[in-house]
Amino acid sequence: MKPMAHLGVGIGWRPEIADAVDRLPGLDWVEVVAENICPGHLPEALLRLRERGVRLVPHGVSLGLGGADRPDPEKLAALGERAVALGAPLVTEHIAFVRSSWPALEAGHLLPVPRTRDALDVLCENVRIAQDALPVPLALENIAALFSWPGEELTEGQFLTELVERTGVRLLIDVANLHTNRVNRGEDPLAVLDAIPLEALAYVHVAGGVERGGVWHDTHAHPVPPVVLDLLAELRSRVDPPGVLLERDDDFPPEPELASEVAAIRAVVTAGAQDGQAAAGPEGPRAAGAEDGHRAVGAQDGQAAAGAEGPPAAGAEGPRAVAGEDARTRLGLGQAALLSALVAGTPVPEGFDRQRIGVQSRALAAKRADVVARLAPELPGILGGGKPYRTAFLAYAKGRPMTAGYRRDALDFAEHLLIQDLPADPAARRRLTAWWRERAGARPPSRVVRWARALVGRAA
Repeated sequence: MKPMAHLGVGIGWRPEIADAVDRLPGLDWVEVVAENICPGHLPEALLRLRERGVRLVPHGVSLGLGGADRPDPEKLAALGERAVALGAPLVTEHIAFVRSSWPALEAGHLLPVPRTRDALDVLCENVRIAQDALPVPLALENIAALFSWPGEELTEGQFLTELVERTGVRLLIDVANLHTNRVNRGEDPLAVLDAIPLEALAYVHVAGGVERGGVWHDTHAHPVPPVVLDLLAELRSRVDPPGVLLERDDDFPPEPELASEVAAIRAVVTAGAQDGQAAAGPEGPRAAGAEDGHRAVGAQDGQAAAGAEGPPAAGAEGPRAVAGEDARTRLGLGQAALLSALVAGTPVPEGFDRQRIGVQSRALAAKRADVVARLAPELPGILGGGKPYRTAFLAYAKGRPMTAGYRRDALDFAEHLLIQDLPADPAARRRLTAWWRERAGARPPSRVVRWARALVGRAA
């Protein structure tokens, strides 16, 4: 596998911290949530960064390559469009599943894939499909999880290693996720680092979280703890990472604190080079890429810049390159049963930790409420504030699983209230009706329709 081009030290770009990111000293690159940008209307702040030579990398969250279904061609095309628009050297996604097709349910969150032969076969085929469709190389991230699947056949290190060997995909290693899985699933992060092919490393994520009741929550809304920086140092002692990036998604700190976190990450990477623990050369990891001529790479030559040769030759496929339909069916049934328990209140499948599944279920509902409030900030205002909004939304979520993403969820929530003649205040109800009508492009249900739906239980 060819060496990955140097990225340096970066940060996850978010609109809320765009000005702070613009002023960060020595910023080499940023990562952008792919689903949050429109290729034809990039934010001015991103365009300014690109003009300065700061690399931009799209990070997808909705493909669900670990799911039982083959990747959605439209989602793949959209991810590729964003890579081209950003002039990205690669795109990244997750080793996770996010939905089931029967029943049609959306998690709105990255859920762990069972480390079984069936799941690995399906994942490898899905990765190959994605690689063929994307204009630049693909890297996949290990995720954080609250629970484990029963009956797993492979360790995390074995699963990731075989995935790389069979597909040639790059790895995005999140050291915060390694720590999360140490607390939540009892997994040894050093064993994972020792087992995986670090020559396949594309870059590294670093993030903060918090422990509550013996469960580590990977919040991306807390400072990076020393234990995660220690894991970064362990990784740095084994390899010179092509890139390292701070993720922060919420509860953003003041600009000096943000800069301090980036500086702490850079110090760990630089210290590893100075100690001679990795073959970074005497100039250190940042200088190694300063003269490589890759800072202004366009999308058309991103494949070469990333140093990946694309999908491996046919001889590298091995005997298990294509997943049989039986494997997809078995995986799909298992994932659907789990997702239904998490978001629709059905019984927890045999073998899972019921307490952990309950924690995950509540976390998914809370995340739905938070994301819908961010996408539709008018709703809490119409309903009288954050607390009554949250109470109403969580009551709605118990009986109405998400089936088509968060934006549709916001509309369905509003319609759910209107069907029940809520909110009780007529003025608030008129405001909610106007809000719903403007976005749904249709008239809200009439009183007769609301009454009929109530009879068949839709208002429950």
